[in-house]
Amino acid sequence: MDGSVPLGEFLQARRAGLRPEDVGLREVGPRRRVQGLRREELAQLAGVSVSYYTRLEQGLSRGASPEVLDAIARALGLDTHEREHLERLAVAARRAPRVRRPRPEKVAGETLDLMRALGGAPALVLGRRTDVLAWNGPGHSLLAGHLDPDLPEDPANRPNMSRMMFLDPHCRELYTDWRRKARAVVGNLRIAVGRYPDDPHLAALIGELTMKSPEFVAMWGDHRIAPCDAASYDLHHPVVGAVTVTQQTLAVLRSPDQHLIVVTTSAGSPSEEALALLAQAGDPGDRTAASLRTHRPAGHR
Repeated sequence: MDGSVPLGEFLQARRAGLRPEDVGLREVGPRRRVQGLRREELAQLAGVSVSYYTRLEQGLSRGASPEVLDAIARALGLDTHEREHLERLAVAARRAPRVRRPRPEKVAGETLDLMRALGGAPALVLGRRTDVLAWNGPGHSLLAGHLDPDLPEDPANRPNMSRMMFLDPHCRELYTDWRRKARAVVGNLRIAVGRYPDDPHLAALIGELTMKSPEFVAMWGDHRIAPCDAASYDLHHPVVGAVTVTQQTLAVLRSPDQHLIVVTTSAGSPSEEALALLAQAGDPGDRTAASLRTHRPAGHR
């Protein structure tokens, strides 16, 4: 994955999304042949030379200063998350690509203890590429009850939430507003590419989704950056029917590449009752505790 390409693609997509009137420019001269602002117009707004900005978009200039990036961000009207993404892409563009085989991701015993302490709240741990590294019984029953609950134990066959969102019919039927959830997934993938530009498995995942899902291609192409830290969704579960849940993403400080996803409902709501019924319909032998024990690293007490 060429670190310079994502930076240029992001700048081009944001420039194409702006009209001259959006930034106080008047339409003059011949009819536009490009969508959005021209390079020379964006360069003028940012106070940089056209040749420099062109080289930056083309990946030929790798040394943009923080001041230049800030000027370009202001010219493009980027929000806080988009500015952070731009900075990550610029840093990645300065580095020489490093191709190496990533180590299999593992979940720390303390994180598994936390999942068990959550009791009946559905929870799962996602890795840097949105692979499911672990889930508890309620998390599996709510989001992926059609899959083998032991799949996260096998690094070669772990479920991937991004792949499931676009290629698994179960996920399409589970989320009432599937497109909204899918856009959130794509936004998180965009952030992951900025953080891990040299990850070959992440590049392979993006390539697979690009080949197999036209909807992913359309969403990926607009370069929206919006981290999904907490959001409410209406689900239509095949067992308990309509449920409204909040999915909260929590950082795992001991493992910065991992995130703990916890699903909650409003206290006393029908959705809370529905999740309780779903837990009762699951394995009465406490599959959650058994699953977490199988994941515990050797020597953990």
